[in-house]
Amino acid sequence: MIRKTTPWLATLALVAAAHGAPSNLKVGSMILERCSPVPAYCGRLDRALDPTGAAAGRISIYFEFYPHTAAGKSTGTMVATEGGPGYPATESRDDYLYLWRPLRASRDLLLMDNRGTGKSGALDCPELQTAEKWTIELVARCGASLGGRSALYSTAYAADDLAAILSALDIGRIDLYGDSYGTYFEQVFAVRHPQALRSVVLDGAYPIDGPDYAWYPNYAPAMRAKFNLACARDAHCARIPGNSLDHMTPGLARLRSAPFDAEAADSDGKTHIVHADAAALATVMFGSAPALASVRELDAAMRAFMHEDRAPLLRLMAETITGVDSRDPTDNPVNWSAGLAAAVMCHDPPQIIDMRLDPPSRAMELERVLAARRRDFPDSYAPFTLDEYRGIPLDYNFLDQCVGWPVAPAGHPASQVVPADAPYPDVPALVLSGEFDNMTTVADGAQVARAFGHGRQIEIANSFHVNALPRSRSTCGADIARHFIRTLSVGDASCAAEVPPLPLVPLFAAQAADLEPAVALGHNAANQASLRYAAAAVQSAGDVLARIASNGGGEGPGLRGGTFHIRHRGDAVRITLHAVRFTSDLAVSGTIDVSASHRGRVRARLVLAGSPGVAGRLQVDWQQGTAGSSAQIRGVIDGRAVRAQSPAPY
Repeated sequence: MIRKTTPWLATLALVAAAHGAPSNLKVGSMILERCSPVPAYCGRLDRALDPTGAAAGRISIYFEFYPHTAAGKSTGTMVATEGGPGYPATESRDDYLYLWRPLRASRDLLLMDNRGTGKSGALDCPELQTAEKWTIELVARCGASLGGRSALYSTAYAADDLAAILSALDIGRIDLYGDSYGTYFEQVFAVRHPQALRSVVLDGAYPIDGPDYAWYPNYAPAMRAKFNLACARDAHCARIPGNSLDHMTPGLARLRSAPFDAEAADSDGKTHIVHADAAALATVMFGSAPALASVRELDAAMRAFMHEDRAPLLRLMAETITGVDSRDPTDNPVNWSAGLAAAVMCHDPPQIIDMRLDPPSRAMELERVLAARRRDFPDSYAPFTLDEYRGIPLDYNFLDQCVGWPVAPAGHPASQVVPADAPYPDVPALVLSGEFDNMTTVADGAQVARAFGHGRQIEIANSFHVNALPRSRSTCGADIARHFIRTLSVGDASCAAEVPPLPLVPLFAAQAADLEPAVALGHNAANQASLRYAAAAVQSAGDVLARIASNGGGEGPGLRGGTFHIRHRGDAVRITLHAVRFTSDLAVSGTIDVSASHRGRVRARLVLAGSPGVAGRLQVDWQQGTAGSSAQIRGVIDGRAVRAQSPAPY
């Protein structure tokens, strides 16, 4: 999953606070050097690459220590660990500093780049790192290039590295936070080093093991539920007979019977050749990248597809191609290591095949177990077949990618990061799960919470993957996590049920005349045709806003033409529209002002130019993060005053 950092004001504030700080700091037995420009002290700990000593070699583990900002003694140390696998924790420092800023006066913060990531010897398998799509052969060649090192980047050894750093720094029990794969790391650390923990916060958690685990049995039920629940909670979608999966079934049948290739642009304007088939649709639905846009738009996009309007569906497919690609634009393994991701995924979790077999024998076993799955559990990934599901990129379907990975040596056996049936420590544990997260599902999070003696799961309604970090749908997860660290209790978690439903796109229409008109209010003089143009203008604004999360270059294309440009100033975002077309007959220009946190007031000032000869200016305002919010529309279209409202589009 792509992780994009943001230059949060918290970082700037800490830099200012640390100005004039000493050039080095003694912590425990280590002398740490002042980082620049990072507001921290940086250190390295030399470690054996092979903990058993069977193989030679050392690895330098990089970490950053952020001292508490107030005078007096520290009240504890928080440690944050990153997802992926393959991402270094220090690349997400802005997110972690923003999350823990309210606690930083009295608490220290430690970030460590896991072995094989970031500045801790990032693994580089060049072919795999630069490939647009993983293949079994590329993963196998990566493993072969690592040779005897292929089993030495396990989460278990990364957890031991952290324990060694804590010892060297003379840090007592820590509060450990992890997101996504970071929750896997936390569990491994908890079992291997229970004495080091005061508490754990697991944000988007999945278990180390479990029944049928290697087939990811909770993946498909959660995927189906997110679309069906989102539709049931949206007034327009709920009026259409059947659930959301029913609405998509005719389009899926068409993609199966008549797949096709087409060009489509993602949210950055990069053009992709999209092979539109059932597997491409499965990637959109399972991949959750972009998470919000895919749920917000797919139901309407599939209905439009059945009316010969391919543009909305193809755009989602193109955006997903980018979204499931974890690489940064430079393909730099320091920012995300494909080699480390493969090394961890092929060594640590259980597989559907026996990793003790040699690769040729595994290939034979793979065909056997796949045939048995097709026969005995044909609906494992419904509405998709097993083979359509296997068309999802290898690092998202998890089933086939490790067939050719080297056999682990006896001293480092695969799928044994912790001893079998190892007990979890009885420490306070908070699990945050997004209701619409089909990657680390609510069911997965519940299993993790049960493993801890004092585990508590909080399900955040109408929310996706990882909910305590910036860019989540609400501040609820962050607020609960902070309270938990302060008090070791969950406290009032009522906000978890109050995150509003997603406003879905009601209809993708080629012409504004096909949309439902905005609802006229007092003093409105515009006719129904003009109110439909007003509704199209509101949907144009929402369509662009839904692209912000997946846009990395600051500009992108409208659905049917035009461009938008994004400018960030702290938490404020201004989007400038240039003839953006949600419908083909209306070009919308102007500005939209919104908060980067996706909360607060949205203010749009829009200029309309339609055919034939339609012209207008509108002011559109609505409140984000409020259930049932309405967009208030004021202005003029074709010389007539517009006073109207329509459902908030985003």
